[in-house]
Amino acid sequence: MSDFRVTDAAVEVVLAALADEGSSDTLALWIDVAGNDGTSFIYDVYFQELAQVAPGDLQQRFGALNVVIPQASVERLAGATLEVGSDGELAITNPNSPTPEVGDLPDLGPEALANDLALRVNAILEEQVNPAIAAHGGYAELAGVVESRAYVLMGGGCQGCGLAAMTLSQGIATAIQDAVPEIVEVIDVTNHAAGNNPYYQPAKK
Repeated sequence: MSDFRVTDAAVEVVLAALADEGSSDTLALWIDVAGNDGTSFIYDVYFQELAQVAPGDLQQRFGALNVVIPQASVERLAGATLEVGSDGELAITNPNSPTPEVGDLPDLGPEALANDLALRVNAILEEQVNPAIAAHGGYAELAGVVESRAYVLMGGGCQGCGLAAMTLSQGIATAIQDAVPEIVEVIDVTNHAAGNNPYYQPAKK
């Protein structure tokens, strides 16, 4: 299996953003496959403590940058590259593509928004999460809760957000699961490539 790659130009961009986060010597860039949008993977990219690396996770170092890929995403990102595209945006080029089963969503009908867990999660989004991210022009919306999994859509400045906001999805998940511990997973179903400022998008040929 070939490892994940990061070009020198992309390393410079990420390190510059990492410096703004503080405690940059303890943080790593985490890249995870969150689902798919048709034939392309959707990525969850964020800064997190390097100490959170678990057995089976892929940890690589590119100069001063540590990159971690959770075990569940290692095969899906084998041979992929984080690079800077011709338009100056960071992009992930991935030779792998999702199978129809990967990332398929459950039925998010009206009942997915009306159950008890959904009502509690929605209250957290409205009372805690959205006021906190409104300053960045973003918002989070519940798509539904099915089998103790919360499916969340992000919009505004959070759709296709840049490196400075990589911790956003982590913060949302933490807020939800702290308040509603019955939620076993928070899944971002946003099509970030369709945002007004898409940050992670398929590399241009």
